Amino acid sequence: MHGDQCRDGDGVATAPLAGCDVLLHTVGMIAVVQRVTSASVTVKATKYHESIEAGLCVLLCAEHGDTDQEAKWMAQKLARLRIFWDEQDKMNRSIQDAGGEILLISQFTLAGDCNKGNRPSFIRAADPEQGEKLYQQVAFFLNDEQKLVVKTGQFGAMMQINILNDGPVTIILAKGKYHTD
Repeated sequence: MHGDQCRDGDGVATAPLAGCDVLLHTVGMIAVVQRVTSASVTVKATKYHESIEAGLCVLLCAEHGDTDQEAKWMAQKLARLRIFWDEQDKMNRSIQDAGGEILLISQFTLAGDCNKGNRPSFIRAADPEQGEKLYQQVAFFLNDEQKLVVKTGQFGAMMQINILNDGPVTIILAKGKYHTD
């Protein structure tokens, strides 16, 4: 199969598992989502500290080309992601249903590409100004539109993150476009 044949009607990649001869990968906002019983962030340089009890710890990365649309999608997906237990012991409740908090941490290293050599390339990460804007937009959409309690790290700072993962449950979310190498 070739480029366009490796996509569905919406342009979403169906490869490389579908037998395409080109490598397709996402370029877009990425989140590593962990269900936690508690999480905290500390920035020693500024004595900044935030913590949450039960909820989600989200490591978020914006990539080049991301827009408000990806930020809004990510906030909606995080708010509605059903990874909390219901009365039948099934992961069928969202953070909105469970009433938890979100600790949102910026992490440009999620855009790291290690395909060539042993040192990651971060060329796909959004530039700091755009990355911070989109990070702040996700936090705003979660708080203002989804009515969730959101605590954040400090964008661009060296942070220490403590996470007590519950389950463990860890989900990777990605929203964006696809391109070929």
